[in-house]
Amino acid sequence: MDLTPLFLSAKLAMISTVLLLLLAMPIAAVLVFVRFPGRFLADSLVNLPLVVPPTVLGFYLLIIMGPEGPAGKVWSFFTDGPLVFTFIGITLAAMVHSLPFAVQPLKTAFQKIDPRLLEMSSMLGATPIATFFRVILPNSLAGLMASAILAFAHTMGEFGVILMIGGSIPGRTKVASIAIYEYVETMQYREAAYMSLILVGISYVVLVSVNVLNARNCHA
Repeated sequence: MDLTPLFLSAKLAMISTVLLLLLAMPIAAVLVFVRFPGRFLADSLVNLPLVVPPTVLGFYLLIIMGPEGPAGKVWSFFTDGPLVFTFIGITLAAMVHSLPFAVQPLKTAFQKIDPRLLEMSSMLGATPIATFFRVILPNSLAGLMASAILAFAHTMGEFGVILMIGGSIPGRTKVASIAIYEYVETMQYREAAYMSLILVGISYVVLVSVNVLNARNCHA
């Protein structure tokens, strides 16, 4: 059995998770600590990928990232190449689809921080950015780890959005979930079963890890 799709999925999940954490931390902080009109609308927009069918989300991303789309045109201008059907393209698509899974655990962790810590930091003259790195993040490590774990697991199993944006190019965009689909289509059930079992094992480890983090957080 060719394990290249599995390694490609792991590579995609690791890269997108790191980028997602960098994106999700400020988004979660703004949604929790900043009061502004229409905050619930912004929160709903972040969570939209949870309820929109992957094929619908993939279609709109294809329009935006395609050769005639705004993102596709900008990318083509600077690189003279397409954004869709590339590893970078499926990385961006995976980030959009997994964004809620990265933001929600961070929001929950930020909301549990004692407001007195933030007030004390402000009284001592710390800037909001300094407070974020010195007070908020150190008290949200469990949420940060849960965010990373959930984003990684969700990306590992992503199918619809990746297929719409990347297709099935071996070694470039053919991830494990797409490989399983193609194995089933060609009646290679043994290969599909082996790769599915690996993904089930990864998913189980993820759930155990999240439960352990939650248990430690509750007893902290």
